[in-house]
Amino acid sequence: MPAPSDYEQRFRRAGLPSFIAERTARQDVWTRALPLLGLVAGAEVLGAVDLKLSLLTNVLLVVAAVALLSAGLALTNALRRRPLLSGPAEVGTPELVAFVVLPATLPLLLNEQPVSALVTAAANLALLAFLYAVIAYGLVSIVRWAGRRLLGQLVTAGQLVARAIPLLLLFSVVLFINTEMWQVFAGLANARIAVLVGLLGLLATGFLVVRLPREVGALQADIGEDSLPLDRRERVNVGLVLLVSQGLQVLVVAVGVGVFFVALGLLTVSTGLVETWTGSAPTPVLGSGSFVVSAELLRVATAIASFSGFYYAIAVLTDATYREEFASEITQEMRQSFIDRAQYLRSR
Repeated sequence: MPAPSDYEQRFRRAGLPSFIAERTARQDVWTRALPLLGLVAGAEVLGAVDLKLSLLTNVLLVVAAVALLSAGLALTNALRRRPLLSGPAEVGTPELVAFVVLPATLPLLLNEQPVSALVTAAANLALLAFLYAVIAYGLVSIVRWAGRRLLGQLVTAGQLVARAIPLLLLFSVVLFINTEMWQVFAGLANARIAVLVGLLGLLATGFLVVRLPREVGALQADIGEDSLPLDRRERVNVGLVLLVSQGLQVLVVAVGVGVFFVALGLLTVSTGLVETWTGSAPTPVLGSGSFVVSAELLRVATAIASFSGFYYAIAVLTDATYREEFASEITQEMRQSFIDRAQYLRSR
């Protein structure tokens, strides 16, 4: 029988680090993230800088910021009963609170910038959430695992696309040759297009997340006799594997639709027609002569691709045949991980 460390390595490669027993965030997550957290906190000393002030004043502000951070570190160490200016050997709640609060106080106390303080605190919270997802749930390993299996999953997804594509293409082509579509999206700022893509992505993710508890339960019930009941953290980890696998499929379909409409626009939509629809000459990005990829074409294709990806995500949820085939493939892929988990727990 393999050693427990061999099983743990398998779990990490499969994107299931939560299967590792006696694994805590303090020991395995935040301590591993400590160098990056220290680097970010050090860089945020520059939050005390005010470009409207003189160089000498800014130097003094940076010195004051370093002093404040050092005082915060000393206070945290005092609570931990460590030497006042020693680096933390492990990271727990006091250190995490200090990482969020102390850098945010620098622009607030030193140059009275409450907005900058709030932005710094929110950014640090977001960084902690991202690091937790990456380290605690093996997000990078999950993406690698799902990416290696994406081609096989797209074969299954292709059957759904074959059923959904007639309506999807009809819907999309009608939009693409619609004057109002170009008038609305061709002139939008890139930031607004990005917000649109993000909003539709969040909605699609929300629809997929809603079904995850049922899918995780069905997956464990199907494997059943070869596994032991999952705890909450393990269920979240398995659900994240399913979410990333399905999300990559949606992303590939959306990108494919976007590329298709860029190509269609190159062949059928002339620069004169774009100018007629939008009221202004298109802005070239790539190409020359008759084949010019304009900024307006990219914006319209991106908008249609986003709507198509959202539509496909809904189709994934409602097509029973696809979900059965997808669950079957995932079950076959993850069965060995569940069997390894049972043997690993018995060996401990």
